[in-house]
Amino acid sequence: MVRKELEQTLVLIKPDALKISLTGYILSQFSEFHTGLRFAGAKIVHVTRMLAEEHYAEHAGEPFYPSLIEYMTGRVHYPDGPHKRRVIALVFCGPDAVPKLRRIAGPTNPHDARDQAPGTIRALGTVVPVKDAEGNVVSVRLDNLVHASATREEAEREIKLWFKPSDIMPYMRAYATQVSPTDYYYKDGQLLLRRQPGSRRLIAEGDTAWQSDLEALALLAEGKPAPCTLNAVAAKYLINEVTEDD
Repeated sequence: MVRKELEQTLVLIKPDALKISLTGYILSQFSEFHTGLRFAGAKIVHVTRMLAEEHYAEHAGEPFYPSLIEYMTGRVHYPDGPHKRRVIALVFCGPDAVPKLRRIAGPTNPHDARDQAPGTIRALGTVVPVKDAEGNVVSVRLDNLVHASATREEAEREIKLWFKPSDIMPYMRAYATQVSPTDYYYKDGQLLLRRQPGSRRLIAEGDTAWQSDLEALALLAEGKPAPCTLNAVAAKYLINEVTEDD
């Protein structure tokens, strides 16, 4: 179990917040002055489809899912500006990190946030109709400015999806790490143990990785079921390493 002072949560400042220059306001709301929490990690991320799809895997198949992926990858707010498509990913650390930041973020739906918690960040968000090919409204997309992990279990999964151990200083790592005994490569959705033309090295022998990632990779390398997908492991190691065609 994670020690209380090392409890962590993931916050994402999404493209809509960046578009309207709310970054400073959001950071001030989440600051140590207001929350008693400390930064444990921070990075600016070009969000690939792989990363967005793994982050929102629970929503796959929903009518709003394709629009949600377009939103998170920045294509909605920056359709003609790939160089502007980014998310700020943050890890906050300290007692009760998850519930503290959820309260400040507010309800997931901006309409609910305005009604129930008007001083919260998501009260400044919008709800966008999602239409089918015939123009009928089939769902809505919540452009709610920020993501904040809902539970401690979700926080661990999400932090490990967006951050490598080396992105977080050793004294603030809340989850078990391990030194990799071998090299792991990735190419076209496949895990490789040797470099091939066009492959990307995910983890090198001797690198520090999340223990859960190495356990999953070892199972996948043997063709056995793993507790997470290969892409869930690969996504973080390819952050800002790959680009995608529009």
